[in-house]
Amino acid sequence: MAKLTIEDLKKIKERVLREDPLRSGEKRIKITVHMGTCGIAAGAGEILDTLMEELSGSDADDVLVTTSGCRGICSREPMITIEEKNKEPVIYEYLTPNKVRQIFKRHVLKGEVQTQFVMAIGREDQ
Repeated sequence: MAKLTIEDLKKIKERVLREDPLRSGEKRIKITVHMGTCGIAAGAGEILDTLMEELSGSDADDVLVTTSGCRGICSREPMITIEEKNKEPVIYEYLTPNKVRQIFKRHVLKGEVQTQFVMAIGREDQ
C-alpha cells in the first residue's frame, strides 16, 4: 500500500469539506451523537433513538443525525454536538432522553441554545 503524502491528505480534506451537507446547503443542522464505547455504556444508543424519534415526528427535513466515535471526554457522556452553518458548534453533555427532547424542540427547531446542558461552544481546532 502506498504511503499518503501531505498533498494527498490536503486533497482528502478539501473533498470532505466540499461534501459536507452543511457547507453544501443540503442540510441546515448536523447533530452528531458520540458513540464510542464510553458513550454507548452511558446511554448514547437511547439518545440516538430519541433524536430519531423527534426527527421523524417533526417536519424538519433539513436536519442530519449522524454518529461518531469517542469525543475523548468519557466522564461527560452521553454527548451530542450540534452544528449549524456559519455558527459555532454546541456540545451538549450528560444527556437523557428528556434533555434531548428539549434540545431538539428548542435548539434544533427554534434556534434557542439550551445553555443549562452545554459543555462547550466552539471548535477545538481554532
